[in-house]
Amino acid sequence: MHHRATTRRTVLAAATATAAAATTGFALPRSTTDPLPSTAQDPAPQDTGAQERALARIVARMSLEEKVGQLFVMRVYGHSATHPDQADIDANLREIGVRTAAELVAKYHVGGIIYFAWARNTRDPHQIADLSNGIQRAALAQPTPVPVLISTDQEHGIVARVGEPATLMPGAMALGACGARDVARRAAHIAGAELAALGIRQNYAPVADVNVNPANPVIGVRSFGADPQAVARLVAAQVKGYQGAKVAATAKHFPGHGDTTDDSHTKLPYIHHTREQWETLDAPPFRSAIAAGIDSIMTAHIVVPSLDPSEDPATLSRPILTGILRERLGYDGVVVTDSLGMEGVRTKYGDDRVPVLALKAGCDQLLNPPDLDLAWNAVLDAVRGGELSEARLDESILRILRLKAKLGLLRDPYTTHDEVDRVVGKQAHLDAADRIADATTTLLLNEGGLLPLNRLTHRELLVVGADPASPSGTTGPPTTTLAAALGELGFTATALSTGTAPTAARIEQAVAAASGKDAVVVGTYNVSATSAQRTLVARLVATGVPVITVAIRNPYDIARLTGQRATLVTYAWTDVEMRAAARVIAGRARPEGRLPVPVQRADDPSRELYPIGYGLSY
Repeated sequence: MHHRATTRRTVLAAATATAAAATTGFALPRSTTDPLPSTAQDPAPQDTGAQERALARIVARMSLEEKVGQLFVMRVYGHSATHPDQADIDANLREIGVRTAAELVAKYHVGGIIYFAWARNTRDPHQIADLSNGIQRAALAQPTPVPVLISTDQEHGIVARVGEPATLMPGAMALGACGARDVARRAAHIAGAELAALGIRQNYAPVADVNVNPANPVIGVRSFGADPQAVARLVAAQVKGYQGAKVAATAKHFPGHGDTTDDSHTKLPYIHHTREQWETLDAPPFRSAIAAGIDSIMTAHIVVPSLDPSEDPATLSRPILTGILRERLGYDGVVVTDSLGMEGVRTKYGDDRVPVLALKAGCDQLLNPPDLDLAWNAVLDAVRGGELSEARLDESILRILRLKAKLGLLRDPYTTHDEVDRVVGKQAHLDAADRIADATTTLLLNEGGLLPLNRLTHRELLVVGADPASPSGTTGPPTTTLAAALGELGFTATALSTGTAPTAARIEQAVAAASGKDAVVVGTYNVSATSAQRTLVARLVATGVPVITVAIRNPYDIARLTGQRATLVTYAWTDVEMRAAARVIAGRARPEGRLPVPVQRADDPSRELYPIGYGLSY
């Protein structure tokens, strides 16, 4: 068994335990030999009442300012808690009024910090672990030492904040195409184990939205699919996987963001489901998550008039969060807002009112406000002015502390480089990701049995198509990655990026490059009725060279394309999906995925071109 204890760690843990015992009267026992992450939850305390009393003592020792701080989860720039680069210091001063993560904790006593790649928090695994440890040291230096709950959005697929060499898994809709609960659970357990080793103990996944609207601009392939019961099963499986790895899972976005044509980052979407439709379409995955013991649920910045006629966004709606989520569904875990910097929650009320209204509605954690000082002081003033009671704050803080205790953070919030090296990106995890990707790749069209390609008759390949901005950690554009993977499998493959909106000149270049090739592989991305990608595919088809399209995001692309001989769907364009597509094209893996959403006809959306469950194999 790998032993976790190191001299540095032992000193830190001892200091933590001593400080906690002296200051709060509460310290959970710590094991120095249990491997991290473990597949088992911390054992239930012998006396739940004793733990509750101990947690209450922590709350009683907090100042009002510390209580307010515990409710906030905030971004911060930089790779280090104490010595970030100057550009990150400048960004922190400009946006938050502090220089470093340590100063953020000291000034605002924040209970959580969220990592982003764009905030330069996630350079490499050792750096992430050091950042996490630095944040925890700052938290435990506070008058009331309480570890920070560090979080991120590691949905996998098209949303990932931690990149290679961490293991990157297929995303939700790809897992929906596989449909197997044990696979979804395994993917989440691996992902959770690696996050825990990095000191990240709350993941804003899985997405529990049911994507019944193909035009949904913000959810789409982040959802497991369009069948509420299938989504519910996979959500529950991922909850078990993440939380079995000692990471808090977060079902999002309550009460359901799957049927909208607006993006809540930029607008306030309306969901016009009736109450009965909500019960049938949107509620099942959240019910399933709650039954599976979900640690946290994230709110949606959406209006659902049938659930709250006031037309407040759900994040600020007491009828939705307290009336439905708490009272009707019986959920008493942590409720975290979606980012308070998103336009959907800012359209109706000012940034000073939003955090107060979110707490009044039933939220516990206030995520990433655009102006922390304004939001923090607004909550402080609301308590001092009597709009919010201190008892109301205590309810939320106790939920947050229960979660921190469950995750073992009150026992030991630190990680080590040894843990990182033992867990993150290990070969067994990478192999599992490849096997899972093979099981999710979906074949929709294969005229004349073109696939798998025969290297004797289709050796010379051209790979063209869209190269959207890559999620964190991918090694290159999807055309380049796919061509390289085909090359490793014995083909001669040339890559040519034509973009998501290919120009006439780029299309001519692709047509010329197809000359003399045995087949052309085209990566398509969100093909619309007016997309120039349609022209690209048509022109390549007209050359007489067999064309294979690979929908690298939405499976709906095939409805807008004609003439291709074969079509694959990968549901994302990260390296693991591109390598799987190459194996399927080459016949090294069989396409096993089945559509988790229906594909409607482009000329008649009321009719299905391919139903849920459709998929070919060979």
